[in-house]
Amino acid sequence: MSRTVLISGAGIAGSTLAYWLGRNGFDVTVVERARAQRSSGNPVDVKGPAVDVAEAMGVMPRLRAAASRVERMSFVDAAGRERSRLRLSAFQGGAGDREIELARADLAAILLDGARDHAEIRWADSISGITQDSDGVDVVFENGAGGRYDYLIGADGLHSNVRRLVFGAEAGFLRHLGMYVATLPVDRAFGDEREVVMFNRPGQAITVHPSKGKAVAAFMFRHDAIPGLGHRDLDGHKRLIAGTFSGPIGIFGDLLDQLKAADDLYFDSVSRVRLPRWSDGRVALLGDAGSCLSLFGDGSTLAIAAAHTLAEELTRTPGRPHTAFAAYEQRHRKLVEPRQRGMRAASALMVPATSAGIVVRNAVTRVIR
Repeated sequence: MSRTVLISGAGIAGSTLAYWLGRNGFDVTVVERARAQRSSGNPVDVKGPAVDVAEAMGVMPRLRAAASRVERMSFVDAAGRERSRLRLSAFQGGAGDREIELARADLAAILLDGARDHAEIRWADSISGITQDSDGVDVVFENGAGGRYDYLIGADGLHSNVRRLVFGAEAGFLRHLGMYVATLPVDRAFGDEREVVMFNRPGQAITVHPSKGKAVAAFMFRHDAIPGLGHRDLDGHKRLIAGTFSGPIGIFGDLLDQLKAADDLYFDSVSRVRLPRWSDGRVALLGDAGSCLSLFGDGSTLAIAAAHTLAEELTRTPGRPHTAFAAYEQRHRKLVEPRQRGMRAASALMVPATSAGIVVRNAVTRVIR
């Protein structure tokens, strides 16, 4: 029986799925719009069920070698004086001390390296057309080529091309949660290697994360959805951030200069994706494409866990996509839905909307630290 799979997206979810399906005997192709992996992106966690998956893939030693040593978050004023701090062990999941944090780019690169022996990777291309019948999916690529596959998996992120072509415009599924975030590598950390430093103004936050010798800055700010703001408009993103964070920001001022000079900047809205179902015929969505929990919802952990679950179900019921996709969705929604409900509380902790909210946050974290 032919078991060909096309995965759109070579990120965390797509690479994990490619590894498991390829190892289980599927003929896997991964198509990725980018020309290469990007270097930007916020630090992410490998927690809970994702730890077991990474260990079974044999990549956990590499992940640990790339992991940060961060233990605490310090909330500071514009002069860098600490106002409160929070031990990050308070956010550990079910895997306890086995859990790690590392740069998103490092996690994606290590997972993709694990998938290379099990899948063909096509860079700098994307899908422009999809038609399907009961036996397979016909795909047209932007480079003009075509192909037919038994399954198509959209693991292509918040602004999924596969979701748009099969399920409809993203406006019907994506809900802006009143915040934007940008991250970029910067030349230095502001604390020691075990400390994330955060500066807040009402509705705004700047963090500097030491990562693994490669400091990463994040600009987060509350803002209604901006009509027409493209998620690939680098110059527009820079202008928006510079305007939002104008005015005195003390020791963090040089970060804006680095942002203006950056050629690799991650920028997007903090959003939630909800669909009534994650599959249609022989097409299914994975990771952020189907159930985005951007920034505050353990998205990387859920992407790894989801990929493993989907691979299990496709392997268990070959030739029966409806059965496999339904079982995958039923299992994984149990992990996703509680985290989606907790996103607003997390945003109130990280980016209080008012001066009073900052004072309360600092007071509460002084008590629980």
